[in-house]
Amino acid sequence: MFSLRKKVLALTVLLVSFALMSGCTDYKKKYNSLNVEHQNLKGLYDNCKSTLEGSASEKEVLAGRLAESQAELERMKSEMAGGKSAADATGFDGYDVDVNAEQGTITVTLPELILFDSGKAALKNSAKGNLDEIVNVINDKYNGRLIDVVGHTDADPIKKSNWKDNWELSSQRALSVLRQLNSTGVPDNRLRAIGCGSSRPVAPNSGSGKAQNRRVEIVVHMK
Repeated sequence: MFSLRKKVLALTVLLVSFALMSGCTDYKKKYNSLNVEHQNLKGLYDNCKSTLEGSASEKEVLAGRLAESQAELERMKSEMAGGKSAADATGFDGYDVDVNAEQGTITVTLPELILFDSGKAALKNSAKGNLDEIVNVINDKYNGRLIDVVGHTDADPIKKSNWKDNWELSSQRALSVLRQLNSTGVPDNRLRAIGCGSSRPVAPNSGSGKAQNRRVEIVVHMK
């Protein structure tokens, strides 16, 4: 398992890489990718605050990196054409949001790091606050809409945990998120849990791509 210092260094390299992508004209894609890494940093910071992992100086560095990534996200927001970002327009501020007008869906993507420990399906205590924020938006702006909770993994085979395969892990993670949404106000008849395993990757199954593939999507159906 990586030390806190190595985790911070890895995420810092990714954040710097995104900041240097000056030739990229697809701001939405660039913003969404950066936001995934920002959420990863946020999850790592929340986790280290509640555990003994890492020294005080390492945690201070992590807090600084988190502030820098937030500033970069804000800068990109101002550069994006079309006014409000998808997150602002939908109410899911601060999250990775995709709006598909053709399908009539709003998808909020939560990376593994802010929800679960590696190979686990039990929610971190810190994750419940994020999900409570999402429930508040759902109940305020999307009351009555069907909500799918979709679990995804990377393509690495299960080796060290007791899960039968990635299908089972992704399904149990989707159920954990669904149960939290249900317990905080989203009715049973509006919720479905779906496990996709590694069948719907959003990035190559290597390097930082693995982290992007390990995710849970909360899909609001507008049609």
